Amino acid sequence: MALTPDILLHGYSIGIFPMSDSRDDPEIFWVDPQKRGILPITEFHISKSLAKRMRKTELHVSVDRDFTGVVDGCADREDTWINDEIRTLYLALHAEGKAHSLEVWEKDELVGGVYGVSLGAAFFGESMFSRRTNASKMALACLTEMLGRGGYVLFDTQFTTDHLASLGGFEIDRGKYHQFLDMAQAKPAQFLTPLQPQEVVQRRTQTS
Repeated sequence: MALTPDILLHGYSIGIFPMSDSRDDPEIFWVDPQKRGILPITEFHISKSLAKRMRKTELHVSVDRDFTGVVDGCADREDTWINDEIRTLYLALHAEGKAHSLEVWEKDELVGGVYGVSLGAAFFGESMFSRRTNASKMALACLTEMLGRGGYVLFDTQFTTDHLASLGGFEIDRGKYHQFLDMAQAKPAQFLTPLQPQEVVQRRTQTS
């Protein structure tokens, strides 16, 4: 059976996601990790050093301005699971308003970003890239703040890395994740306009 955008979205709704072994491998397989990575939305960790850089940065962010550029930026590495079919499927989901990107810009140059799938109040982060120091951290800080304002309660990162752990990411077991997923996708949420890095830090300071 050919993989379609609807089948892809159904996969997310039941807790699985697609991958390929490499960009040149046409085969796609489903993944359902025993341990699932979660990034806290309201408790996202902004260190003092990151907050200082965000206050002074000249980088700025947007959403859905260049979804294709973000996907291609994420695939622009030696090892990637994003093959041509996966790329086409996520572009189709984006055209349907079910996949979104947050971009990081230096003037008019795309220098970082993150993209993922939205289902109810769950956001499934697929991949991110960075071509400037701290660009991916700023992207996640702005994205989690925006998700919180929009009513999202789950930010699924699939796996946990040292990078994500430094920002507050943690793991939960498969059974607990599926319970959390069922609850989150039954809630409404909106993918809003993001605040800029300086505004995110200011808002965090005012509410802490």
